[in-house]
Amino acid sequence: MKVVVIGGGPAGMMAAITASKKGDNVILIEKMKSLGRKLLITGKGRCNITSSLPIEEFIKNTPGNGKFLFSCYQSFTNEDIINFLKEEGLNVKEERGNRVFPVTDHSKDVLECFLKKLKNNNVEIHYDEKVEEILYKEKENHKMVTGVKTDKETILADKIILATGGKSYPLTGSTGDGYKLAKKVGHTIIDAKPSLVPIEIYQKDICKRLQGLSLRNVSIRLLDEEKGKNIYEDFGEMMFTHFGVSGPIILSSSAHLVRYNNVEEKYKKRAIKLVIDFKPALSEQKLEARILRDFSELKNKQYKNSLDKLLPQKLIPVIIEESKIEPTKKVNEITKEERKRLVYLLKSFILEIKGLRPIEEAIITCGGINIKEINPKTMESKIVKGLYFAGEIIDVDSYTGGFNLQIAYSTGYVAGLS
Repeated sequence: MKVVVIGGGPAGMMAAITASKKGDNVILIEKMKSLGRKLLITGKGRCNITSSLPIEEFIKNTPGNGKFLFSCYQSFTNEDIINFLKEEGLNVKEERGNRVFPVTDHSKDVLECFLKKLKNNNVEIHYDEKVEEILYKEKENHKMVTGVKTDKETILADKIILATGGKSYPLTGSTGDGYKLAKKVGHTIIDAKPSLVPIEIYQKDICKRLQGLSLRNVSIRLLDEEKGKNIYEDFGEMMFTHFGVSGPIILSSSAHLVRYNNVEEKYKKRAIKLVIDFKPALSEQKLEARILRDFSELKNKQYKNSLDKLLPQKLIPVIIEESKIEPTKKVNEITKEERKRLVYLLKSFILEIKGLRPIEEAIITCGGINIKEINPKTMESKIVKGLYFAGEIIDVDSYTGGFNLQIAYSTGYVAGLS
């Protein structure tokens, strides 16, 4: 069987390797001058390969149509990708948050494993070539692929795997080309939106003052003030930027915001709040007791000089200002009411969400090929026989932590094997 794979990211490479292993004649077409550009920048250049959580947990960590991936996750697991890399001599290590990285801390070593397997399995690679059209014929009331037309040639094929990615990080080649190709042959495209992306905050003055501050053990929740309900809660690491907030727990929270009903209207009303608990390990009572203890040791000091043990230096001026307690007031003069106000502020620091950063800054795309038009057991199109999908082009997306790369491997494997 002659197979054409369109797109040389992790999903496309995995599909090409899998198809070639079972004896297919495979051509991999990549419009850029090299493969795996997006893979190289994942995990800040270290490549968060996958998660060490049990594979059953992956669906829970995939808010974007996770159940659709059940069969794919079972067919190619996190253990399978680890063994895939070990076969090429690359070992892995587990870090905080169940994240799995190469022992070398270099994403290029992960890419090198894929490139070796492509070479060893005789996959023919066409670089710097763009697919302009998927060719098909009508047969017995259904469509069947016949090949592809590129900017350089026409290639006949029995099977086509579309793995061109989404719209995030366009400099890596993810510019939404695959959506146009799929739409031309009759597929429905769910609008592409940013997921796993930093969040903009209305109070930019506060964020600018805190810019660069990274907080490791904080809790956050996203609150819909109109409904009085929490949209999302998480614990971990976040950081402040000049426009708002970022970091792992913020990125994961964006995956919920992007799919939340009427969220754009709620942003305009300032109804979506980010509530930060700077001291999640302490209850309000224990935090107040801790503050009282600190104050008793520093009773002759001014309030503005009393929080050094409790908070990072950069955060102190903002908390002092927001607490509405006179900065030069001596701590032994601070009233019980003022102290309770400070405790509440540290446990519920509220920022108003203005929206998500642009899709060009997103790690992953929410949206893509409608999952109702894809067979979840084979990744084959229900509209065009012989057309398969893999990776971010499908309307599925996960949290940070290696889950989105696992989607790429698992869907790529199933598409290549089918």
